[in-house]
Amino acid sequence: MVELEIDGRKIEVPAGSMVIQAAHQLNRYIPHFCYHKKLSVAANCRMCLVEVEKMPKAVPACATPVAAGMVVRTKSEKAVAAQQAVMEFLLINHPLDCPICDQGGECQLQDLAVGYGKSHSRYTEAKRVVFHKNAGPLIAMEEMTRCIHCTRCVRFGKEIAGVMELGMLGRGEHAEITAFVGQTVDSELSGNMIDLCPVGALTSKPFRYTARGWELTRYRSISPHDSVGANLIIQVKNQRVMRVLPFENEAVNECWISDKDRFSYEALNSDARLARPMVKHNGAWRETDWETALSAAVEGLQRVRSESGADSIAALASPHSTLEELYLLKQLMRGIGSPHIDFRLRQSDVRAALEGAPWLGMPITALSNITGALIIGSCLNRDHPLFAARLRQAAKNGAPVHLLNAIDDDARIASAHRLVAAPSCWLNELAGIVVAVAQIKGIAAPATFASVLPSEAAYAVAKTLAGNGGDEEIRAIFLGNLAVAHPDFSALHAAAHWIAKQSGATLGFLTEAANTVGAYIAGALPDVGGLSAAELFEQPRRAVVLLNVEVEYDAANPAAAQAALKQAEFVVSVSMFKQGVETADVLLPLAPFTETAGTFINAQGLIQSFNGVVRPFGEARPGWKILRALGNGLGLANFEYNSAEEVRAATLDNMDIAARLSNACHLPPALPERAADDSQNGEKNPVFERLSDIPIYSADPLVRRAPSLQATRAAKAARRVSLPSALFERLGLKDGDSVRIHQGACSATMFAERDARLPDNVVRIPAAAPASAQLGGLFGKIRVEKA
Repeated sequence: MVELEIDGRKIEVPAGSMVIQAAHQLNRYIPHFCYHKKLSVAANCRMCLVEVEKMPKAVPACATPVAAGMVVRTKSEKAVAAQQAVMEFLLINHPLDCPICDQGGECQLQDLAVGYGKSHSRYTEAKRVVFHKNAGPLIAMEEMTRCIHCTRCVRFGKEIAGVMELGMLGRGEHAEITAFVGQTVDSELSGNMIDLCPVGALTSKPFRYTARGWELTRYRSISPHDSVGANLIIQVKNQRVMRVLPFENEAVNECWISDKDRFSYEALNSDARLARPMVKHNGAWRETDWETALSAAVEGLQRVRSESGADSIAALASPHSTLEELYLLKQLMRGIGSPHIDFRLRQSDVRAALEGAPWLGMPITALSNITGALIIGSCLNRDHPLFAARLRQAAKNGAPVHLLNAIDDDARIASAHRLVAAPSCWLNELAGIVVAVAQIKGIAAPATFASVLPSEAAYAVAKTLAGNGGDEEIRAIFLGNLAVAHPDFSALHAAAHWIAKQSGATLGFLTEAANTVGAYIAGALPDVGGLSAAELFEQPRRAVVLLNVEVEYDAANPAAAQAALKQAEFVVSVSMFKQGVETADVLLPLAPFTETAGTFINAQGLIQSFNGVVRPFGEARPGWKILRALGNGLGLANFEYNSAEEVRAATLDNMDIAARLSNACHLPPALPERAADDSQNGEKNPVFERLSDIPIYSADPLVRRAPSLQATRAAKAARRVSLPSALFERLGLKDGDSVRIHQGACSATMFAERDARLPDNVVRIPAAAPASAQLGGLFGKIRVEKA
């Protein structure tokens, strides 16, 4: 520790700290623009100049390390004069358009100009003008003349998002921040640049010119998308959500949020919202009141139960639903007498008997400090952008990160070691690591893997996971969304569990949705004798209750799921949007997270509750109220709840969440052996393996209907099929040509693009898209031909 004095007060700070950090600990504010606690030091705005005793000139507080006995004055005549001089220079070319600037009222430069600016300018020459840029559908760079070259946006892209999408061109008065020629800003975290910009140079395109900061009411909430559970600030005007910003929580999302957290609010006011209950009568839909719609739902369920028994009724829920909704849906099915309920819509293999709710295996903050990791079947940037950012920081600190996937994707981790193999070969890759770990630890490998010869890559992964035996080491194996959706998930899980147990690493799940862990806690799973979601699609029920589910996009096998619902005699869909009109009989409008109270449990098992911030759209109602009303209509016991808090209390009921979290599995020690891929690419009509990841802006109903997100490059890419270079050449294609994909009895036509990152026998077909909804399972054999 180093002791110094700041404005007459002594303080001790860690060696290597900067003066501005020491001042912040004393709650002494030093004006600054370029400094940010999460970014590297640039020291190029010079606004944080302070006086240090025995130094002839004022020095930048952000770039001056503390020293023993240092005496700092932040408000002395010398310091203030230096700060005022810097402000005068910053305002020389800055346009005087605060009344029309979208940052007005929230501008750091505007605020500091009041305290450090002069009432008039000595600069009489013409101000410079910087031409606007096109940064894509999310970020507006229309008034780059306002830029003060703090380079926060540049450093954020390079250091946090993992891709340098903005940079500075020119020198002196010709310097300007710009994107690369012809490129847009496409990072999944790009919206954070808007927050970082201290002036009105980078602003939000969807929010632009819609409201002023002082007109907005701020509320706290929780993201309903991925399993991070990012903390949000939702800003409201006239009962309409206008903007979403991050709420700083170091234990969860630090001070960042992903672009789907930030911009998905557009869907809340979409024309596709279901505003009133609807009932199908003689094949035609008509809007009705809640009493009539609920009566129709209750009568339909009672009729099926009386004719065919409770076993003919099933329920499917989205893991993006709240804890309260999932609990009441479970109680509804239990009261009816049906064991058939599931939320694992994209999971086809449920043979593994889990000991508890699968979770991250560690606090989220530990991801930034891991010393080595193996990540199986995850497109990190698209599945979990904020987890990827933390793992990126760990890799920068020297942690080796190994990625096992069917595409050569480095997750923007420059040092990542990639193991690229077709999905059918993933177990073979893990088998090599199993044997390598066994040899390093001097133990016997499982019998079915005894003859496997580990590759050099397998030894490298095994050495990373075995570690050096240090107490400070944090080594981990993470199973991603693709691994859980894999048809041999049980075997992958068992192999990963064995590796983790024998190497001393932690096994974790990068869980799919905002409330995947919560769905396990709520018990939204089949009872004894009940069928999983995949089994229900193969063995259709006569009546189905859907909670926030769009089976054509959410199911592991969309073709089978849609066919199963068409066979059902009665379907009740509780949904935010007008969807499923071909298969449903009753549509009940569901309130999204901004219009209801609820609870999500994130990947680390953290319980986070939130309240509604606006009135429900039209006649939409909170899901827990809808399910309570259905329970009352069916005459079920224990459905007399008056608030979401009462439902939450009944759900948790003194439950020890930590005791319910477990990534262990019960499987025989002899793991099933997988043969190598048998695709014959030399045939006239070769067979390929399908890889189907879930695009980031197709993962849930809200992001699918956010216009700005759907205009991004990532969303457009999700509408194309990616072919390996060899196949692309063989079919004589050009980018944008159409191909016909055959999977069993299903087929679909999609635009094609070349992707050199794929193995020669793998074709990537993004799931949760209209074209891929016509196909079968997320994995399996396919044939491709030119359309």
